[in-house]
Parts: sequence; structure tokens; C-alpha cells
Amino acid sequence: MKIDSGEISALIKEQIKSFEGQIESDDVGTVISVGDGIALIYGLKNAMLGELLLFPHDIYGMVMNLNEDDVGAVLLGEDVLIKEGDTVKRTGKVVEVPVGDGLLGRVVSSLGLPIDDMGPIAYTKTRPIERIAPGVMTRKSVDTPLETGLKAIDSMIPIGRGQRELIIGDRQTGKTSIAIDTIINQKGKGVNCVYVAIGQKNSSVAALVAKLKARHCFDYVTVVNSSASEPAPQQYIAPFAGMAMAEEWMEQGKDVLIVFDDLSKHAVAYRTLSLLLRRAPGREAYPGDIFYLHSRLLERACKLAPEFGGGSITALPIIETQAGDISSYIPTNVISITDGQVFLVADYFAAGQRPAIDSGLSVSRVGSAAQLKAMKQVASSLKIELANYRENLSFSQFGSDLDPETKRILTHGAAVTEALKQVNYAPMAMEKEIIELFAAKNKLLDDLDLSEVNPFLEGMVASLEDSHKDLMDQLRNEKAFSDTLSAAFIAAMNDYKSGYKPRKD
Repeated sequence: MKIDSGEISALIKEQIKSFEGQIESDDVGTVISVGDGIALIYGLKNAMLGELLLFPHDIYGMVMNLNEDDVGAVLLGEDVLIKEGDTVKRTGKVVEVPVGDGLLGRVVSSLGLPIDDMGPIAYTKTRPIERIAPGVMTRKSVDTPLETGLKAIDSMIPIGRGQRELIIGDRQTGKTSIAIDTIINQKGKGVNCVYVAIGQKNSSVAALVAKLKARHCFDYVTVVNSSASEPAPQQYIAPFAGMAMAEEWMEQGKDVLIVFDDLSKHAVAYRTLSLLLRRAPGREAYPGDIFYLHSRLLERACKLAPEFGGGSITALPIIETQAGDISSYIPTNVISITDGQVFLVADYFAAGQRPAIDSGLSVSRVGSAAQLKAMKQVASSLKIELANYRENLSFSQFGSDLDPETKRILTHGAAVTEALKQVNYAPMAMEKEIIELFAAKNKLLDDLDLSEVNPFLEGMVASLEDSHKDLMDQLRNEKAFSDTLSAAFIAAMNDYKSGYKPRKD
């Protein structure tokens, strides 16, 4: 029997067609260039944006560019082991991190791997780091306060559970301290905390963990650390990994606090990646989608409606400014995404006003809806009083003869400013803050030496807790001042003040 070569050729072609899906190079590619943590790969026609790729030596990469002729990927490991011609495989998965209660009390990398020498993490579930934010219909308006334990914030710039409040200021003005105080103050309040350290020194993160452990506050905290020594891709994914961990608890109906320290370094890491991937630079060399980078991250923080579990994520992003310039590119971007900002001023910090909050430029757009009525009653005039004080203080420097009203404003403003000072890592209970601010509002501190204001307040609160526990319990239960309760507190405070003796150094 004679076999025609044309028939054989047609048969083979037909068989090749049937196996086309298996022999196509859609799932396997070849490295054509590598360097600076970026790999360009030929092939991988079916690769998806954000997909994990497997390189030799068990190194993973993440697809960031889908070009016409190649795929651009960032390497989540050392690029020195990768060379041209290496084979790359698709995994069909996006970057996922472990989630669940096994992460509490642990320090992990941006990929969710343990870096605290405490053994493997116990988990049964992972989540993709990127996710579409909950829709409007699944959310609920903010109605529960997230108590920071800081008088200046809880009174004038209140934060609610499910809010996004920016902490912004120059380097070394106390931004991280505010975040740590807030984490410490969540002890016993049923709030899980995630602290994401981006581009910081490992020693700084270790010191922070030690502070939390010393105060027995680390068992409800997860630290995600992507240090300055790590590649830009790992710094880029760190906040998204932290948010994925927080979302798992939120969907279980729990309240979560997440701190991003800081998003300035996150933006720099993303700019580095974008420039290495040959994306077009925009203003200040940042890519055009730098706004979308932070908006899609922070939009995931919200309060869910009861029918969707009722959980919440409160986000405290931190931004570092240069010479107090909050009108530069990244600060204005994040200000427009968040629900308010706490602005810290270097001059106030140097003058000893700590926390160094500028009450004029700081604002909370939704937190007042969650503020206790008693706090609203004592804090309603604080911002105006401080603004009047600052204005008159600047004018009083040019003249020595002041009228009685100006003197009264300056005396009262100085006493209020002193009352708002707090030491690091000592957050206060809400009712104690309210009592101290009540005393300031009713001008019980105006005739004290400034050095005596805080010792007086400390002793007064202790005396009220001891001798007038019924009044304190009534305040805790009613969470508001009636005329009768106000009069009783004023009488009790005046009684304490009449027997108060200044402390001797």
C-alpha cells in the first residue's frame, strides 16, 4: 500500500491543531532581560496583570506590564540568580497572603512569611492582596468612636470606626507615636490592629514591637514589615497584604485598626518600579496612576452594614511632608482620599507641645458623628479658643500693653494648650479625658501656673474616682452632662481645688 507524503503531512497538521493548547507557549516564557528586580519575558501570551510567575530557584515574580511583545514582571526575591534564557512558568494565581487569628502577635513579611523567629504561622486560609472595595450599598455610616486615648484628637479631631484619618507632618514630629498610642488604647476594646511598616529600619520596627510587648498589647497586633533593605516590589505590596489580613477580620464582623507607616515611602517604591518598567513618568516622576494606587487601597477601609457582618476597618495612613508643605503632590492626593487629617507641626513639637497638632489645619470629616455627647459638650469651643489664642499670641509679641479681654484669652488659651499635652505611650480612658477638658472649659485651670496644670488634673481625676465615684459612674452610664451633673462636677472640682497644694520639685 502506497502512502502519500501529502496525506501524512495533513494528518500531522491535524494532530498538531488538536494539541495546540498544550504546545502553545502561552503558559511558558523565556527571560529576555533581567536587572534591578525587573524581568522582561517573551511568551506568556495568556498572563494576567498581577499574576504570580515561577522563575528558576523557586523565585516568584508578579506581572506588572502587559506589552505587545513581552511581559514585564517584578521579582519578589533576588534577581542575581535569574539570567537570560531562563524558563518562566505561569501559576494561574495572584499574590495571596495568610489570614486569620494565627497572625495575631506575629511579625510577618509582605508575603505573610514569619520573620520573628517564633516558628510557622498557623493558618487555614489565604486571601488575594488586591480586591475591589465594598460597594456603597454594603456600607454603613460611621457611628462608633475609635478612642485614641489622646485628648487633642478625641476632642477636636475625633476618629470613628470605619474612618480613614491621615496623620501628616514633617519627619520626627510624632506621627508614629500617635499611631502607637492608638494601638495601645485598643487593649480590651475588641479591636484587632495591623501595623504596616514600609521602608523603615528593622531596628525601628523591633523597638516598636518591644514597646507594645512591654505594655502587654501585642497579642491583638500583627506587624507587616517591609524594611528599607528589601526590594521595591515587596515594599509596594506590603500595605495591600496588610489590608487583606484586616479584611478577613472585618468580614467576620470584627473591628480592625490598620496603620500604614508610611505611604510616602510606598509611593517612592511604586515610582521606582514604574520607572524601571519604562512606564511614562508624570509629575515629580511619579506614574500617572499614583492616585489610583492609594485610592484603591484606602477605599477598602469602611464600616459594613449589620446585614453584611457589621465589621469595620479604620485606616490611619501616615504621610511625611517636607518643610510642612501639605500642598505637594502625594500629600494632596492622600488628603483628597481620606476623611480628614491630623496635621503635626515641627515648631510646636520643638516648643514642647506634644502631640504637636495644628488644630486649625487638622479636621475630621465624619468622626464627630461618632463622638460621645459628653465629649461634644466639653470640646465644642476648643478649636475656636485655640484659634483665638494663637492669633492674639502672635499680636501680643508686638506690644506690651494688653487689654483685659486679650489677657483673659491668652491666659485661658495657654491653660487649655497645657491641658492637651500628653506623654508618649500613656493613652487615657475617655471619661478621664472628658473630665479634664470639662475643667479646662469651665476655666478652673486659668489661675494655675502652667507647670501645675497637668499635675492638678491628674490629682483631680484621682480624687473624683475616689471621693465622687457616683458622679463618675453616672457620667460613664449617661455619656452626657445634664445641668445637675455639670453643677455637681463643678462643685466637686472646686472643692478639690480649694485644698490643692502645688507640688514641690
